[in-house]
Amino acid sequence: MLVAAPLAGAGLWYVRSLPKPVEVRAGPQPGAPAVASPSSTPALLLVDVAGWVRRPGVYEFAEGARVIDAIEAAGGARPGAMLQSLNLAAPLVDGTQVLVPKEGEAPPPGAAWGSSMAGGLVNVNTASAAELETLPGIGEVLAQRIIDHRTANGPFTSVDQLLDVSGIGESILGSIRDLVTV
Repeated sequence: MLVAAPLAGAGLWYVRSLPKPVEVRAGPQPGAPAVASPSSTPALLLVDVAGWVRRPGVYEFAEGARVIDAIEAAGGARPGAMLQSLNLAAPLVDGTQVLVPKEGEAPPPGAAWGSSMAGGLVNVNTASAAELETLPGIGEVLAQRIIDHRTANGPFTSVDQLLDVSGIGESILGSIRDLVTV
């Protein structure tokens, strides 16, 4: 009896500390009527947390959650993770992946670390300098100017606003227009 009570308590604590599973539902069927959700219900984001984390998987977050929240939900970064290559303060975007790199690891072709990739597009409002530099015509200097512009003026509201960044003209904008999003 004296042994059973502490074991039961420890078992209950362990079960309660496990993350809640995420239920993934299929989207609406083609031709099905759209159903409006009440505006008072906060938006939920589904984000795939992968790479050098303790428990990779798909997690559910409230709107406004950040990359650091995603990493913590996945049990935290494993030793050797290159967190400095991520913008930990970047807001999460529904349907994207937070990919935490391991030291010495390069991103897969066509991918970037972090959560600024939405549908394969680089989000100029959340991308790191390294992610921006993957775009044609954008080097270290222009990447920093984009970041400086959004820091000083707030997020871009359209891709065309990149023309306000010194050094980006119609030619560069034309080459990256289909590769970026806001």
